[in-house]
Amino acid sequence: MENNSDNRFPVIMGATASGKSSLALYIAEALDGEIISADSMQLYSNLNIGVAKPTAEEQQRVRHHLIDIVDISEKIDVYRYVKLAQIAIDDIRSRGKLPVIVGGTGMYLKALLYGLDPLPGDATLRTELDAKFDNPAGFEKLKVIMGKCDPEDFARWHKHCRKLIRAYEVFTLTGSSITALQTNKVPELQYPAICWNLVWDRDELKKRIRQRTGEMLAAGWIGEVEDFRQRGIFDSPTAHQVLGYRIISDYLDGKIAQAEIQDKIATATWQLARRQLNWFKGQHPDAETINMPQDYNNLLEKINFHI
Repeated sequence: MENNSDNRFPVIMGATASGKSSLALYIAEALDGEIISADSMQLYSNLNIGVAKPTAEEQQRVRHHLIDIVDISEKIDVYRYVKLAQIAIDDIRSRGKLPVIVGGTGMYLKALLYGLDPLPGDATLRTELDAKFDNPAGFEKLKVIMGKCDPEDFARWHKHCRKLIRAYEVFTLTGSSITALQTNKVPELQYPAICWNLVWDRDELKKRIRQRTGEMLAAGWIGEVEDFRQRGIFDSPTAHQVLGYRIISDYLDGKIAQAEIQDKIATATWQLARRQLNWFKGQHPDAETINMPQDYNNLLEKINFHI
């Protein structure tokens, strides 16, 4: 693809609750753009409040792509995401509009912007591994296996079932870890993207996370989880692992008090945010750090100049 400055478009990244979505909406409205989500959970239909999906009103104001495109019973990986995002970028450009990419799923953004690592795969083997390990008991067994045979990848992904399954798939096919196979070259942007990484003071970000958690609970998050359980889809591989849903399910089962929900979800969300902060700092060398909120107005002023 041609890295042409005339086709530059913005990519907004950062930790959860950092203000990415509101900035993307502002840019898209100001510059006749359409938003492409880079959030691994917003891809799924039925997941709404708990994944901070854009509201119906926001989606009416600006067209959004890669939201509500797969059923919660399906699985989507980084390879499929990249293909879909590339199609969306080409479609938006073909209509003379500006792609605005926004999200906090670092692996998706890195793969889209810098290219996919040429790692082997085998569909039959992956189906077998999914059936064996993509469940709570299987995940625990896989952690024991990977801790012994592939400690490098185990250290990276011991908290992420699907990523660890993928690592085991690659190890089975090659005898090497993904960490060893991945190149150490300085990444080069595949698109003429202007990348902004929104960064808050950590204590302030914790406050924002807690406030947003309260707003999501007030908006009906508990009811969303209750509906999932009644419909029998809560135990699907996707819904079961979405941040916060298990905590609310524990409340519905009487395992924790309602007063504990917000604190527990906010704590878990901060743990995610901390990982995101480290990822974007180390994996996106082309991204300009926007220290929030002090640099925000300056960013808005120079948007028209950059694009």
